[in-house]
Amino acid sequence: MKYIKNPSEIEVKSFEIIQGIIDEIRPGYEFKNEIEEKIIKRCIHTTADFEYLDILKISDRAVDKLVDALKSGATVYTDTNMALSGINKRKLKALGCEIKCFVADEEVAKIAKEKKMTRSMAAVEKAASEEGRKIFVMGNAPTALYKVMEMKKEGKLNPDAIIGVPVGFVGAAESKDELEKSDNEYILAKGRKGGSNLAAAIVNAVLYSI
Repeated sequence: MKYIKNPSEIEVKSFEIIQGIIDEIRPGYEFKNEIEEKIIKRCIHTTADFEYLDILKISDRAVDKLVDALKSGATVYTDTNMALSGINKRKLKALGCEIKCFVADEEVAKIAKEKKMTRSMAAVEKAASEEGRKIFVMGNAPTALYKVMEMKKEGKLNPDAIIGVPVGFVGAAESKDELEKSDNEYILAKGRKGGSNLAAAIVNAVLYSI
């Protein structure tokens, strides 16, 4: 059997195929700019879902804020260890950034039980108590996305940007609709689609552009 074994060749070929399919199914489709093209194509690369051409929404200053925060050593907070695992740590470390996920933290579990909230919400409270610039990456928990927005409104949290792509049926689409209407800088996926793998892909696309 003959097949491509080199990882970089596989990726290059994948993106060639993606562009070919876009040309076929959406002739004349234009990306807003080069970095948004990289983000959307990496989302398609990760999911094999070309609907992200239409449902991935990026606020006007989101990319600039993400790049500036990452270059300034921001902390990236994820709502799952799966998203954390998929984000390029070497790139983050080179920029002086940290990445954290508090959902399995004992203190967070205690807060969640006491306040009758999800661990993901309690993890946002813990993140808010830390110093420094913050990027929130949500691929699984709508409750965490709501919590970030609530704390921003209350003046208890000021994230540089939010990647909001929780997947699912309860609150996923609705939380992203609220994010789109908010004054936060965001990258989001409209509707029910999303996931931790997508969230990680978006962060990586921005990292690879720096």
